[in-house]
Amino acid sequence: MKNLFTLAIFLVTLTASAQDVAITEDDFLRGSITPERAWWDLTYYHLDITVNPETKTIKGSNLIRFKTLEEGSMLQVDLQPPLYIEKITYQDQELAYKKKGTNAYHVLFDAPLPKGEEAEIKVYYAGKPRAARRAPWDGGFSWKTDSKGLPFVATSCQGLGASAWWPCKDHMYDEVSSMDISVTVPSNLMDVSNGTLTKVEENGATKTYHWHVDNPINNYGVNVNIGDYVHFDEVYQGEKGPLQLDYYVLRENLEKAKKQFTQTPMMLKAFEHWFGPYPFYEDGFKLVEVPYLGMEHQSSVTYGNNFENGYLGRDLSGSGWGMKFDFIIIHEAGHEWFANNITYKDIADMWVHEGFTAYSESLYLDYHFGTEAANAYVIGTRKNIKNDAPIIGRYNLNKEGSGDMYYKGANMLHTIRQMLNDDAKWRSILRGLNKDFYHQTVTTQQIEKYVADHSGLDLTAFFEQYLRTTDIPVLEYKFNGKKLQYRFTKVVDGFTIPVKFWVGDAPVWATVNTAWQSTKVKGDTVTVDENFYVTPKMVK
Repeated sequence: MKNLFTLAIFLVTLTASAQDVAITEDDFLRGSITPERAWWDLTYYHLDITVNPETKTIKGSNLIRFKTLEEGSMLQVDLQPPLYIEKITYQDQELAYKKKGTNAYHVLFDAPLPKGEEAEIKVYYAGKPRAARRAPWDGGFSWKTDSKGLPFVATSCQGLGASAWWPCKDHMYDEVSSMDISVTVPSNLMDVSNGTLTKVEENGATKTYHWHVDNPINNYGVNVNIGDYVHFDEVYQGEKGPLQLDYYVLRENLEKAKKQFTQTPMMLKAFEHWFGPYPFYEDGFKLVEVPYLGMEHQSSVTYGNNFENGYLGRDLSGSGWGMKFDFIIIHEAGHEWFANNITYKDIADMWVHEGFTAYSESLYLDYHFGTEAANAYVIGTRKNIKNDAPIIGRYNLNKEGSGDMYYKGANMLHTIRQMLNDDAKWRSILRGLNKDFYHQTVTTQQIEKYVADHSGLDLTAFFEQYLRTTDIPVLEYKFNGKKLQYRFTKVVDGFTIPVKFWVGDAPVWATVNTAWQSTKVKGDTVTVDENFYVTPKMVK
């Protein structure tokens, strides 16, 4: 058995070397559902910490409540150095634990917990958390100051993992049903976290802000934002009734924020139309200014786009339409539906978050400025696609796929919309996803099957092509004025989709596969509808 295990590790290592990927023990411990994770199900967290901006340290605890799915005696808790665990308690008694790899701790109970048991442990920890190097992409704690020299602090940790700043079960497959967050800060500052503010405690030199999250929440969606904030609010009358909108910005930016954040109700109107009701009415919706670009923290979306339209003042599509909206407000809020409501189980399927949300930018334009504007925008974003690696990453290793998951993902979805040629049905699919997978973690297979089943299209080879290869289908065609011939090359086996041609001003639909086929037409010119993400190639 030992020799077989050694051989398996060798083969994994060899495969990794062949793909130029260095796999470590930490990759497995972080990215897989280990035996020490599988036997228990999260139900609740209470994160209770004190943040000291002067020393750039944190100290506190996290109460982890869970239900056992099987009998077990050892569970995995994750916390990244330089933070360290002080002790772990269960029923007021300290538990033994040992470090596994760099970031994982195996916690040992004195006796096995039976199946069906409801239990909780409390992890006490402290230290100087990892400072963000390039938030939000390379995150951690951002320790900044505002123009008056006051601390301006925020967290971001997607990919890196929530365990960079608090102890948790740091895998996306398991979410708590609810959570409390208590953050103690200097008394001249305010903390804004997820959910609703339930209480503020005055402690003399400090204040403790208590926040309650009433819905399931993923680990990286939890955040702490600390600054000399001012607050304003409004109520949005949405599909499920009144929705509380709260805005927190630095004092110096209040007037700019009041003007720029008028896009929030516009965003909600568009996205509730396309995706269904905002998924977290009980927790409200917040925009919170931070010292980095922004992030999709659930019900506490962070914002740092300089109170201007575009992406830091630029149109990522080059079409002009990207300057009609504030990229961070629209994109990061779009993640409330795709990331926070529907959440990937494995980061290899991160396209489920980013592809749909990148496409939400186009759908926002569609709702407010029309379909031609939306089409021009999403087509314009193709210039950002590199096709350097597949969109889907490596499973069980915390390895995301190519950055093409954003705009290649968006253009893939846009192509499905064209193939379907029925916007009412397309909208029903998007809303159905958010209804049927409400507050769930999912796999790409579940999303692929849902879209295929509800569209009536055979999308097996289609998803294989766009998600798992780097080749864009080449649509070869010939035209002699009377007959249009066409076929696909550079495609996976079985690839066939309906495509719209334009012969003069007349649309002509054809089902195209890898064999030459033909259709009788009348006209002087022929083009492939550019809304289909394929490479047209006229041949002789």
